[in-house]
Amino acid sequence: MDTEAELQERDRSSAPATGPEARSRFSRVRHRAAASLSWRRAFALGAVCAVFVLLFSTFVVQPFLIPSGSMEPTLRVGDRVLVNKLAYRFGSEPRRGDVVVFDGTGSFVPEGAGETNPVTALLHGAAASLGLAEPAETDFVKRVVGVGGDRVVCCDARDRIEVNGRPLAEDYLFAGDAASRAPFDIVVPEGTLWMMGDHRSRSRDSRDHLGEPGGGMVPVSRVIGRVDWFGWPLGRIGSLPGTSAFDGIPAPGPAHG
Repeated sequence: MDTEAELQERDRSSAPATGPEARSRFSRVRHRAAASLSWRRAFALGAVCAVFVLLFSTFVVQPFLIPSGSMEPTLRVGDRVLVNKLAYRFGSEPRRGDVVVFDGTGSFVPEGAGETNPVTALLHGAAASLGLAEPAETDFVKRVVGVGGDRVVCCDARDRIEVNGRPLAEDYLFAGDAASRAPFDIVVPEGTLWMMGDHRSRSRDSRDHLGEPGGGMVPVSRVIGRVDWFGWPLGRIGSLPGTSAFDGIPAPGPAHG
């Protein structure tokens, strides 16, 4: 039979703890719960922000890391530019002089080029869409020199490119570069673009694909967007400079075909 002392001891051991020890234990439990909730909220907020940034980059404005010197001096290696993906979404089309980012699949690179492991491609694509990695091997940035119907010729007696019979004063060319060392005389098919880099001696562009399927022409449907702004470095933040090189170019017609 239990003694009175044993009953009292059992009652004390089964009773809820009180005093400073109990308050300390409750405080630790509450702190852990608050910390766990804080981490969950931070993770959820981070996930929402990441999804928003990716959607914004996919449909509105995409950062783009310049990987080469083919567009110098306009764009330099390491520049991060902002590509306006809405520029051609509502009936507008690329114009002469626009600097655009495009998918060169089928025009600058063969179909199937650059295919990698799907997971690796997804991760790289996400990083590239935020301007944190170099773009895909199929993405290019060049200047539109000819649009559908234009006759583009290199070169006149003063070594200038002509569009529809009008010579271009290309103020954006890299210092010391010729307009082109490769002669050509082409008419741009409707729905396509003739693309050239500003650093002509270091740019592989439409000129280099004349003898290939597509003739170096880039379908308008492959244009990703127009480069409108600099996002980095800080000293270059602002709008991309315009050019008057294409002012006064006559519309294409039978005389230029």
